[in-house]
Amino acid sequence: MNIFEALRESHVIQRDLAEQLLSTSGDTPERRELFERLKNELFAHAVAEDRYFYIPLMMTDSGLNITRHALAEHHKMDELLEQLTETAFSNPSWLAIAKKLSETVHHHLQEEEHGFFQQAGKILADTQKITLAEQYQREYRKYKKIDKDSLV
Repeated sequence: MNIFEALRESHVIQRDLAEQLLSTSGDTPERRELFERLKNELFAHAVAEDRYFYIPLMMTDSGLNITRHALAEHHKMDELLEQLTETAFSNPSWLAIAKKLSETVHHHLQEEEHGFFQQAGKILADTQKITLAEQYQREYRKYKKIDKDSLV
């Protein structure tokens, strides 16, 4: 598995959780659980991706701009997650913020998969892509809380 395949696995989970979250309403256990799962998925992915994808790219002149842009988008997602954490789940504005987060997540993943990955593919050596995937997965698992549903 290379770094791009490893990152895409989490992208699928992020999209699914973001879409499920938008179908919830009010202060329900379902909304709370989905939000916590999405928040943890985004956190574990971003930490591992920053360390084992973007930082190595940042070390090259040709990777610097895409890295800056991607890290700015990670920061925007963090800010939206913070807003959601500080807003009551029953507040009507909660869903509006969640929609902004979902749109930001979808935009970022689309940009990565259809732009950044192609550029990074030209920068990283084939062996480096495999090594980075292993490092990314180890770091991702370290920060990912155990999902009870995945144990069934």
